[in-house]
Amino acid sequence: MSEPWHSLPKPLAEDVAACWQSVFPDDVPQWLICAPEMTESVVADALSRSLFLRQTLERHAEQVQALLESRLLTEPTTPEYLKSRWQAYLAEVDGEAALHSALRRFRRESQFRMIWRDLLRWADLAETMAATSAFAEICIDGALDWLYEDSCEQYGTPRGADPVTGNEVDQKMVVLGMGKLGGRELNVSSDIDLIFAFPSKGETQGGRRSMDNQQFFVRLGQRLIQALDQITADGFVFRVDMRLRPYGQSGALALSFAALETYYQDQGRDWERYAMVKARVVAGDQRTGQVLMDSLRPFVYRKYIDFSAFESLRSMKAMISREVRRKGLENNIKLGSGGIREIEFVVQAFQLIRGGRDRELQQRELLVILKELEALELLPSPVVTELREAYVFLRNLEHALQGMEDKQTQLLPEDELSRARVAMIMGFDHWQACEEALREHRERVATHFANIIATEEGEDEGPASLDEGWFELWLAEMDESAAVDWLSSRGFENPEASHAELVELRESRTAQTLQTQGRKRLNQFMPMLLEALTQVSNPSETLSRVLQLVEAILRRTAYMVLLLENPGACTQLVRLCSDSPWIARQLAETPLLLDELLNAESLYSPPAKAELQDDLRQQMLRIPFEDLEEQMESLRHFKKAHILRVAASELKGTLPLMKVSDYLTWIAEVVLDHVVDVAFANLVGRHGHPQRADGSACETDFAIIGYGKLGGIELGYTSDLDLVFVHNADPELTTDGEKPIDNAVFYTRLGQRIVHILNTQTPSGQLYEVDMRLRPSGNSGLLVSTLQAFEKYQREDAWTWEHQALARARGVAGCSETLEGFESIRHDILCQQRDRDKLRQDVVGMREKMRASLGTPESRQADVFHIKHDTGGIIDIEFIVQYLMLAWCSEHPELTQWSDNIRQMEELGRAGVMAVEDAEKLRETFIALRSTIHRRALQNLNSQVEGSAFPGERDYIRAMWKKVMIDA
Repeated sequence: MSEPWHSLPKPLAEDVAACWQSVFPDDVPQWLICAPEMTESVVADALSRSLFLRQTLERHAEQVQALLESRLLTEPTTPEYLKSRWQAYLAEVDGEAALHSALRRFRRESQFRMIWRDLLRWADLAETMAATSAFAEICIDGALDWLYEDSCEQYGTPRGADPVTGNEVDQKMVVLGMGKLGGRELNVSSDIDLIFAFPSKGETQGGRRSMDNQQFFVRLGQRLIQALDQITADGFVFRVDMRLRPYGQSGALALSFAALETYYQDQGRDWERYAMVKARVVAGDQRTGQVLMDSLRPFVYRKYIDFSAFESLRSMKAMISREVRRKGLENNIKLGSGGIREIEFVVQAFQLIRGGRDRELQQRELLVILKELEALELLPSPVVTELREAYVFLRNLEHALQGMEDKQTQLLPEDELSRARVAMIMGFDHWQACEEALREHRERVATHFANIIATEEGEDEGPASLDEGWFELWLAEMDESAAVDWLSSRGFENPEASHAELVELRESRTAQTLQTQGRKRLNQFMPMLLEALTQVSNPSETLSRVLQLVEAILRRTAYMVLLLENPGACTQLVRLCSDSPWIARQLAETPLLLDELLNAESLYSPPAKAELQDDLRQQMLRIPFEDLEEQMESLRHFKKAHILRVAASELKGTLPLMKVSDYLTWIAEVVLDHVVDVAFANLVGRHGHPQRADGSACETDFAIIGYGKLGGIELGYTSDLDLVFVHNADPELTTDGEKPIDNAVFYTRLGQRIVHILNTQTPSGQLYEVDMRLRPSGNSGLLVSTLQAFEKYQREDAWTWEHQALARARGVAGCSETLEGFESIRHDILCQQRDRDKLRQDVVGMREKMRASLGTPESRQADVFHIKHDTGGIIDIEFIVQYLMLAWCSEHPELTQWSDNIRQMEELGRAGVMAVEDAEKLRETFIALRSTIHRRALQNLNSQVEGSAFPGERDYIRAMWKKVMIDA
């Protein structure tokens, strides 16, 4: 008798033959091949298609046997069947650990059934999506029911107003499923996006310890996530993503209906409308959940036809395209061109635009809505047919990629064995045929996407017809003297050097070894670039700067295509590089920043803090918190992109100095907030939440205090961050996870993780350089202090210079309650009564030490003036202000409300501590000096200028120093 794998393609046959003895050491058991359809050949076929199926049979044969006894694999997987199987597992649960185990064993069994049927094509796409979605709902609802009852025993039953009748009733949680779970379109190996809600505020009644409803449901939500997400010896059930909730990771884990409705009404963004299209109550109280969904419907579906949806979807697609370019995800069948996401965008565009009028579109399943679009004649039948066929193909391919190893991926395989598996699962004889069919589907989808969600009119117009001379110059069809004359006649100030640089680039090894397409793109791009250089006053100097970028993208010519198709972006590139070598270097180091040049309007109008928060949240939604490396890369790109906008705006003159520092500071604050969330989530996943004395879990209770330029809202383009970490938790208590640690250890590790994320050098560079030396006791002190320890140190042990530093300190990220606690301490310390003569001596002494170590040596002072450190510079002004703050806050406590020099000077003038005219002149002088430092940074220059610079300003500062710090 021939081996059961004899009919498989050769590489797969060899692979199965090699593992057969390991999987079936005593031959194939009879219980596995008890049905006529379950022959040994079919089993071999299944093993060839999936390592997951193979490993499950090898390691958990008894569970597969129980599965087959409950229902044969040849029978469809229905929601009713899955519910009955869960009841069998639930019957064994006698505690939380047993619940975790039951959920994970139920997952293993269900995954085996669903992946087997899908990969052998015994189930169609509709069955697979329905089964995976039903399985997720059963797990969420089953875990929630058990945990709710258990929580009520401990804390009492939450009570509050019923959203329908208004009567006081028991409250239950509502779990909204988002994305593919909401649309009943879940993948075979997917994470789940959830939002937790509860009907109304109130308190628990009847338990050992009462608490308010929100506390109860936050704690219940944390336990539910742990039940599903935590990796144990039995594996996990689902990766749970809560970042679609209001305010993302920094928002409360569970919100009342009223709070949700207020958030979406007042602050809901376009992308949140897009996300809510698929929202559905998947677990918990279905009756009150429907009330919530009805209240949110007006946010999602406008009463009028809403064409603005096209613009927001265009923006979202552009952001995804940038991500695809940055990560090299062209082989991603979800995010790449012509992928699943583009089909979803097409369908959801019509839902958002017309859903308020055409209620048939207020459904969630993509294939159902495609039919409605055809029936409403919003899309032609041939287009609907092609999109439907592509969607089914791509989703089946997605399941093939994921089912092979029960792994969440949408990337096409690169090894031959995996390609052979995918081809067979998809019904092709070989990988090339599968790849060709995929290419055809993706091209059709990309075409329809471009036609429906079109780019801005005129955005992609090609460059104006170029003078043939530029092509002749670049392609070396002119001799050297003619080329130099040509460049000279077009305004190049150093034509010989420019020509030499072009020759060097053209003859470089990288350019010479380009593939045909890459060479063609380079030969199209360079003439356009040279023409654009004639529009600036320093074309030769600018060419040198831009060539850094050209060399960086020679092997990534997709960026040249971007500039060729967007000549406006090429114009912005040349203009910015002409104005600033610093910007030119940033673009060369991170070519992805070229995306920012596509829209001149946004390039020269950086977003305010709320928009920055929203932009970052949207960008990070697709990156799991546990993927620390990708989180770090994305944060670095976010920071660079937004700092580029600020620099461009400053150069153009649309942002004055004060606003430049505001924006640079906001960028840092938004980044720090997210870094706290990422680091906290990573540690909670390992050790659980820190506990409070009342038994509740801390949301964070941690805060970052910004000192120096960050605290003073005076960040520059290359500033480091002076940080101090504090927390307000009980260090004696522990975390509540399976591997508990002391709260004090938890917060120390949190601080270390934050510093690591900010400081580490990645391929995209460093996020921020962090200086922690201003913490209590400096480098010898604890990395993270409790608020109580921080206050005790400031009152009993801090030096005068540390109180000076406190004048410029403020809370910048983390828990709002902890930040308020810090502000109260800062206010009290600054308002202490002080001996002004002793204070003045301390401040003058510290200034002299700084000047001696950091200022320009006396022998060079005639030639060089250090704007910051020398006599008559910025530090003198800062010390004057800090002295006056410490000397007079006890009499004028209102002085403590600001941490920045500018507003402190204004308040000192308003309070009469300083003459108003002095306050105004000192402020103007301070701004003039800082503006110079900013401008020089954009020219890659330091803070040292010629010794004769700023004579009037320096005389005035010296006079003020004498008046305040000496004569007084």
